[in-house]
Amino acid sequence: MQPVTRIWMIAVLANVLSFNGYAQQKLSQETPAARVDPAPSEPGRDRSVSEIADLVRPSLVKITQVGREGPYGIGSGFVISAEGLVATNRHVIGEGRRIKVETSDGRLHEVSEVVASDSRLDLAILRVTTKDLQALELADSKQARQGQPIVAMGNPMGMAYSVVEGVISEPQREIEGQPMLQVAVPIEQGNSGGPLLDRQGRVLGLLTLKSALSENLGFAMPVNALKLLMARPNPIPMQRWLTIGVLNPRFWKTLLGAQWSQRAGVINVSQTGAGFGGRSLCLWHEDPPSENFEATVTVRLQDEAGAAGLAFCSDGGDRHYGFYPTGGKMRLTRFDGPDVYSWKILEERDSAAYHPGDWNALRVRVSGGRIECFVNETQVFDVQDSGLRGGRAGLCKFRTTEAGYKRFKVGVDVAEKSPSAEDATRLKKSVELALSAGTEGEKERAFGDFASAPSTSRRLLEEKRRSLQKDVERLGEMEVEVHRRSVREQLLEELGRSAEPSDLLHCALLLAKHDNPELDVESYERGFSQMVQDLHGQPEFGQGLTAAVRRLTQYLFEENGFHGSRGDYSSRSNSYVNEVLDDREGLPITLSVVYLELARRLGVKGVVGIPLPGRFMVGYRESEAQEFVFLDVYEGGKELTLEQAAALVSEDGVLSPKARTPATNREIILRMIRNLLGPLLESRSPAREALPYLDLVLALDPDAGRERVSRAMLRERVGDKRGARLDVGWLWEHLPDGSRENQREMLEQWMERLAR
Repeated sequence: MQPVTRIWMIAVLANVLSFNGYAQQKLSQETPAARVDPAPSEPGRDRSVSEIADLVRPSLVKITQVGREGPYGIGSGFVISAEGLVATNRHVIGEGRRIKVETSDGRLHEVSEVVASDSRLDLAILRVTTKDLQALELADSKQARQGQPIVAMGNPMGMAYSVVEGVISEPQREIEGQPMLQVAVPIEQGNSGGPLLDRQGRVLGLLTLKSALSENLGFAMPVNALKLLMARPNPIPMQRWLTIGVLNPRFWKTLLGAQWSQRAGVINVSQTGAGFGGRSLCLWHEDPPSENFEATVTVRLQDEAGAAGLAFCSDGGDRHYGFYPTGGKMRLTRFDGPDVYSWKILEERDSAAYHPGDWNALRVRVSGGRIECFVNETQVFDVQDSGLRGGRAGLCKFRTTEAGYKRFKVGVDVAEKSPSAEDATRLKKSVELALSAGTEGEKERAFGDFASAPSTSRRLLEEKRRSLQKDVERLGEMEVEVHRRSVREQLLEELGRSAEPSDLLHCALLLAKHDNPELDVESYERGFSQMVQDLHGQPEFGQGLTAAVRRLTQYLFEENGFHGSRGDYSSRSNSYVNEVLDDREGLPITLSVVYLELARRLGVKGVVGIPLPGRFMVGYRESEAQEFVFLDVYEGGKELTLEQAAALVSEDGVLSPKARTPATNREIILRMIRNLLGPLLESRSPAREALPYLDLVLALDPDAGRERVSRAMLRERVGDKRGARLDVGWLWEHLPDGSRENQREMLEQWMERLAR
């Protein structure tokens, strides 16, 4: 263990007693590129509303989402380049949907790619194959003023190419953290994405939101936000766009309509199915392993009046069983055909084990002529029925239900393994012991028992939380703590491997799971493996390192649209690699994780992460005798020399040897944790929000002195004097030789205060 440096000790301890210290020190965080405000447009002659309508109509488009059953939604857009660029709202084009673009002359235009999209700004730019379109002039939305007359155009309620006039009522209205133009004009369904124009016919913004308070009040995204996308596109060809949020057809087959999608490992369904009663199915690609099998899924209904759950013994058509909640009751049904006369409800009853409005685990066991059904591992049905056998298992939904599904499994035995009676008794006693722990030692013994069976322990804690409402908050904290300790141990185990390199993607997903216990890590690993498979065997990977690297860059940034975050750079989503994979947008370090793991899994040697100050990059070189070529993944994998990289991140244009030394996986994960931790310490957020990240840092780097000081201060603040004493004791033991007497005195005073 290395001694703490004197420089660090002087800088930090001087502020310990006043609780300033590290909480006001800025951690290393990536910083976005500087933005350039657009120049104001030249003033011109004001036009009448009819003149503006005539001017704009050739540039106005109607945009239609096309779902599985045909047109699904209509919105507006407008041409911003004669080369076929069309601007609209992000929500107008949907998630992975086919898109139709129609101009006012009735022509349909094929969409070749989504040039740029940003969910936070709710903006998108499409490219159509037509090259003779008339573009609108873009104004400077910073020049918008209160009371300024404006004109809005769009396709309200499907009535194409309508026009209305109004005024700007507030040019800087913040909506969910985003400045918007508040306008006194009606915005209806179909208006979204249409242009908001000044009286010269220039675009000031894009109509986006309708006010819930007034029919004649709405909000528009300023056109300067659109210019951000135009300056930094992330093009995705339509054949790849159509895969975003779509279930992988290698694993799932959907039947009878409805809208099935997947995000963050959760399968979601909406819209009415085409089957009788709004029925729709989503079947797993493999048959059960034998005639005697089990299937399970965890489901949550948005409305308990709906119905959604497990389908099994399906022939791929109208014949199958269904086990699902409906109207708050549990139901087992056999479907022998397409209409109401071929349905048979085998069992239906209330169950105290079902929790309305929450996630519930459903499980069926098929054995011979017997069907057993469980909810949250409590049996609700035991039925003799052999009318259907064979076929596949999967998901079902009925009526207009919106529901989410996760953790689907099918196999011989998929039940959560219960502990022995002796272990269950011991774990229940540990729950009681943890609730009434009089000492920290007793609490630690209880958590030691939980660590032996974290899933079972978490379930027991959840049951106790439901039964004792007065202890809900305390038990919830324990549940989270069990989860975080489990994730922490998994991270330590993965990063502590010596026989083979650790899996960086798995570690980054574990870090995301630390904050989101419901994250399905396996689902993202399967999706990432498919990305690797997309590139596997391509010729560039046999043509040397440079060719392989450039193919990786092309695949990620040109073909799949990965890009650096443009707007909300500080969003925590940018630090969660699962959301980076979902949205194809992130920080330099999270984009680097994706790049590095693709390279590793494809066997590309010589590609490493370079921890430059303020901007993490990827580097590659043929041999150690050569200097690295730097890849700025935040800017689409742009290649930089050492001098160019240094000029970008360093004021004096010089990079220290340490800054150019490849980062280990442990160092990369630590930097990601500090990116999450830094804003919490700087903003003086509640101490309990920062403590888990400090625990993570110190678990991975016990010698991190600054974090040790911060944790001691925050532990004292929340009343954990024992924990604070342990940290201050560590600081005392690791004072460097020759420390100043006043530093020792400060630590002594701190220890005395904690002992009171």
